Amino acid sequence: MAAAARRRVAALLTVRPATRLTALLAVLAGAVALLLGGAAPASAHAALVSTDPARESVLAGAPRQVSLGFSESVLLSADSVRVLDPDGRRVDEGGARHTGGDARTASVRLRAGLPDGTFTVAWKAVSGDSHPVSGAFTFSVGAPSQTSAALPEQRAGEGAVGVLYDVARYVAYGGYALLVGTGALLVGCWHRGAAVRPVRRLLLGGWAAMLLSALALLLLRGPYTAGGGLGSAFAPGTVRETLATGPGTALAARLLLLAVAGGFLAVLTGPFTRWTDPAGRRDLARGLGIGGAVLALGLAGTWATVEHASVGIMPWLSVPVDMLHLVAMAVWLGGVAALLTGLYRSTGDGVDVRAVTRFSRLAFAAVVVLVATGAYQSWRQLGSWEAFATTGYGRLLALKIGLVALLLVGAWLSRGRTARMRAAADAPPAAVGSPESARPEDANASAGAGADAGAGADADAAPDTAEAAGDAGAAGSGTDAGDAGRVRTEDPVRTEDPVRAAQLARQRAAVAAARVRRERDSDPHRAGLRRSVLAEVAVAAAVLAVTTLLTGTQPGRAEAESTASAADASTALADFPVTTTVVHDLCGPTGSGTALVGLDPGRAGGNRLGVSLKDLNGRPMDVEELKISFTLPSKDVGPLTADVRRVGLGYWTADRVQLPYAGEWEMDVTLRTSEIDQVTVMRKLRIQ
Repeated sequence: MAAAARRRVAALLTVRPATRLTALLAVLAGAVALLLGGAAPASAHAALVSTDPARESVLAGAPRQVSLGFSESVLLSADSVRVLDPDGRRVDEGGARHTGGDARTASVRLRAGLPDGTFTVAWKAVSGDSHPVSGAFTFSVGAPSQTSAALPEQRAGEGAVGVLYDVARYVAYGGYALLVGTGALLVGCWHRGAAVRPVRRLLLGGWAAMLLSALALLLLRGPYTAGGGLGSAFAPGTVRETLATGPGTALAARLLLLAVAGGFLAVLTGPFTRWTDPAGRRDLARGLGIGGAVLALGLAGTWATVEHASVGIMPWLSVPVDMLHLVAMAVWLGGVAALLTGLYRSTGDGVDVRAVTRFSRLAFAAVVVLVATGAYQSWRQLGSWEAFATTGYGRLLALKIGLVALLLVGAWLSRGRTARMRAAADAPPAAVGSPESARPEDANASAGAGADAGAGADADAAPDTAEAAGDAGAAGSGTDAGDAGRVRTEDPVRTEDPVRAAQLARQRAAVAAARVRRERDSDPHRAGLRRSVLAEVAVAAAVLAVTTLLTGTQPGRAEAESTASAADASTALADFPVTTTVVHDLCGPTGSGTALVGLDPGRAGGNRLGVSLKDLNGRPMDVEELKISFTLPSKDVGPLTADVRRVGLGYWTADRVQLPYAGEWEMDVTLRTSEIDQVTVMRKLRIQ
C-alpha cells in the first residue's frame, strides 16, 4: 500500500508542470477563440468608388464597355469583371484589364447589339494589400426588366476557406513571435538557455508553426481570393496561379527564408551550446545576432510588402516602418513567452537574474520602437481621430492600444520584481549561526539566489540540464527524509528485481522533482516575476489575435471612401417613384438607424428595389442579413419575399420584385446584426 501511494505521489509530482502548461495553453486558446469567433468577417480593403455606367442607372443606348474605379490598386484576373444580360448570359469579351494602365481601375469590353433590359455586373479582385474584394451592381438599357442572372452565394474570403485562412494567419504571427523572440532572448541575453530542452522546443515550435502555416496559406490562397471551396485548393494549377501573384511570391520567399532559418537554428541549438571558449562563444553570438536580425527583417517583409503598408500614402516609408513594428512586437511578446518558460525551470538550469535584467533592457527598447512605429501606422490607416469610434478598424485599434497599455503595466511590474531579484542576488549571505540562517526555507532561498548569481556570472556555461537534474535526484535521495532514506537502503535490490528497480527510479524522480520545485519557489521575487510574466503572456496572445483581425479589416481611410460611394447610391435611390423610411432600433446606438426603401416604377408588375442603411449619424452601416417581404391583405396575397443582395457598404438591391396587384401593400423589413440581435419593422406602401 505504501509503495502504491508513493507511486501516485511521484506521478502527480512529475505530471504537474505539464498540466500547468496544458492549462495555460487552453486558457490562451480560449481567449483567442473568443476574439476570433466574435469578430465580423474580414472587410474589403479596396473600396469601389465609381462605376461607368453608374449603379442603378438607365441608359438610352448600350455602352461599349463597363469601367470600375477603386480606392487603391487591385490585381485582376481574366474573369474579374463579368457582365450578364437579362437571361443570365455573359456579354463581356476580351477579359478584364486596367484602364490606361491605372492599377486602380478595371474595365471590360461588351459585345455589340445588346438588347434592352437590366444587366448585372459581377466583379472580384484582389486589393493591393492582398485581401479579396467582390461585389455586384446593375444598370439598364432602355428600361429596367426582370433578370435571371445568378450570382455566387459565397463572397470571396468567406466560408470554411476564410476561417481556415484566418487561423493560418494567426498561427503564422504566433510562430513568428516565438521564433524571433526566443532567438533574441537566447542570443542576446541568456546563452545557457539554448541547452534547456523546453526553451529549445519553444524555438523550434515557432519555426515549425511558420513553416506549416506558410504551406497552408499557399494552398488556401487560390480559393480564398476566388470564393471557392476547400476542394479547389488542390485543383491543378491553383498553386501555380497563386505563385504568379504578389502574395504568392511573398509566401514563397517566406518558405525560402525559413529554410535559411533552419540552418540558423541548427547552429544555435548545436555548436553554440557546446562552445567552451567564452570569447569564441561571444563572437559566435554576435554573428548569430546579426544573421538573426537580417532573417527577422526579411520574414517581416513577407507581410509588410503585400499588406496594408504596401498601399496608400507613402509606401516607401510605411513598408520599413511596418517591418520594424513586426520585429519589435516579436522580440517583446515572443521573448516574454520564452522568459516565462525559463522562469519555470529550477534555479540550476532556469533563467538567471542577470539574463532577466538584460532582457528587461532589450524589451524596453522593443517597446519604444513598437510605440513609435504604431503611432505612425495609426495616423496613416485612420486619417482622423473620429475614425477610432466610427470605423471597425478604429475600434479594433483602440482595443489593441488598450491591451498594449495593459502589457506595459505588466512589464513595469516585472521590471520592479527583476530589480528586487538582482538586489537579493547581490546581497551578502546571512552570517553562519544567525537566526535567519537556521531557517531551512531561507537557506533554500539563499541557495537559489546564489545559483542565479553564479549562472549570471558565467552566461557561457552550458550544462546538460536533463542529466544534471537526474544526477541531483540520485545524489540527494539519500539525504532527504522519509522515502529518500528507504531508497538508499534498498539500492542493492535493483539488480535482482527489475520491478523494484523501476519503483526506486520513480521515487528518486519524485524526490528530485520536489527538491527542484522547493528550490525554484523558495525565492519570493522569482515567484512574483513568474506570475507577472504569465499575465503578460496571456495578454500577448490577445494582442496577437487583435493584430490578426486588424490585418483583415478595412482601414479607416478606405472605409471613408467606400462610405462616400454608398452615399452617392443612396442619393440616386431618393429619386425612386415610391420611397419610405424605416426607423429601427437594434440593441442601442451601434445598431440603431434608418433604412430608406425605394421601388421603381412603384406600379403593379415588376419593380426594382433599393435599400440604403444608415446609422444615427447618417453614415452607411452594414448588417449581417436583410430580409424584405410584401403582403397585400385585401387580396390575401403574400408574403412575397424579395431576393435582396448587398452591392456596397450599406446598400442592398433586388431586380425582380413582382407585385401583381395595385393597392396598399404591407412591407416587412427584417434586419439582423448578430445571432441574437434582430428586428422586424412594418411599413405600408401604396402601389398604383
